[in-house]
Amino acid sequence: MSPFHPSFEALRVNRRSFLQQSSYGLGGMAMAVLHGQSHAATSDLAKPDDWKGALKVPHFPVKAKRVIFLCMAGGPSQFETFDWKPELKALHDQPFPESFTKGQQLAQLQGAVLKARGSFTNFQKHGQSGIEVSDLFPEIAKQADKLCVIRSMQTEQINHDTAHAFMNTGSIIKGRPSMGSWLTYGLGSETEDLPGFIVLTSAGKYGQQPISARQWSSGVLPSRFQGIQFQSKGDAVHYIGNPDGVCQSTQRQVIEEIQRLNGFLAEEQNDPEIATRISQYEMAFKMQSSVPELTDFTEENQATLDRYGVKEPGDGSFASNCLLARRLAERGVRMIQLYHRAWDHHGQIEEGMQDGAATVDRPTAALLQDLEERGLLEDTLVLWGGEFGRTPMGQGTGRDHHILSFSVFMAGGGIKPGTTWGATDELGYRAVEDIVSVHDLHATMLSLLGIDHHRLTTKFQGLDVRLTGVAGKVIRGIVA
Repeated sequence: MSPFHPSFEALRVNRRSFLQQSSYGLGGMAMAVLHGQSHAATSDLAKPDDWKGALKVPHFPVKAKRVIFLCMAGGPSQFETFDWKPELKALHDQPFPESFTKGQQLAQLQGAVLKARGSFTNFQKHGQSGIEVSDLFPEIAKQADKLCVIRSMQTEQINHDTAHAFMNTGSIIKGRPSMGSWLTYGLGSETEDLPGFIVLTSAGKYGQQPISARQWSSGVLPSRFQGIQFQSKGDAVHYIGNPDGVCQSTQRQVIEEIQRLNGFLAEEQNDPEIATRISQYEMAFKMQSSVPELTDFTEENQATLDRYGVKEPGDGSFASNCLLARRLAERGVRMIQLYHRAWDHHGQIEEGMQDGAATVDRPTAALLQDLEERGLLEDTLVLWGGEFGRTPMGQGTGRDHHILSFSVFMAGGGIKPGTTWGATDELGYRAVEDIVSVHDLHATMLSLLGIDHHRLTTKFQGLDVRLTGVAGKVIRGIVA
């Protein structure tokens, strides 16, 4: 009789089988360890508690607490905004020197006869800093001593959608988190009654370039960190009120029961999206009170409305959005992004730039002044600019896309005021001095918020993903 029970015979293996099966076991153990690391990395994200940020202690001294990005969608011409080129104006309508463009990537002008297009407007020096600003922006010019104008920006993407993605996420790969998502993931939000990342849009009469919602996506981060688009016209959030016959207490009971059921699921599955769903229901309930109060401009006096140029609150204008941005900043929203679609001027650049400038000039200046008067500018970082620039060569009655030089400005939040950074060549074709990449811009912005851009990461497919990829350096010269 065998000393072993028949059921144990299946467990008896020879040496070869033992080694083979052991190798599978070791591989399984390794996979279990990796899974455990991934599980640990996301376990905090799966908790339904209020998110306080992945960054428990700032890496650097915190100079900015929030960001307002005034995104001029379409790519405004630097030659009609902040980069004065008298030599280009003198060369207007003459052949553009081939030495600048030979072998270079152009957008729609590739292979065309290239003629110089000088600025149709003039520039003046403003403030004690003497920053040169186009005559199209008289109100922003009055704020010159608050600005840091970067004239040496470069980007890697020559088409709108990918250039927007690169400016917002540091990558053209779909699924990468946007700036605002990184900030709410890393720092959390200072408000409990509103989303930490809010987006508003407006449009001009000319050059309306479409904007994709992926520009404020959370990408590989849980969707609780994605940007929330508020409607610029009418109700900021649809269906914010309770249905007829449903009182606040009944709504609260429904929410609590849904949260309880979702809580059971969260205990069974370590899925960050369950925490997102729980937090979204709670946020939606809170927004029933916070959003109507936020968008009620009746407490704003007429002088403030006039300063911004608001004709009717909630009319979908850039002016109304700028005033709303200030109110969002006061309430602790971490990232506020205003897209104004008005700058894709392949033709009619004179009409387009004049209309675009007239629309954004006064509200932008008012926002800067208002933030300063309320003590918010010192810890609010304002960024104004588009996804790329425009060619110094003409394209019919306009300018083509350009990636080798464009201008943006920053203000507040630890930025050195009344300064310019970088320079382009005499015709504005290429940045030649203190060149700033999009990754450099992101690294600098994160540092002002107390974040080392190398250390704010998330695991995805075994790799550390970060906003600046494998590049980026902080521009110390523009930090106060």
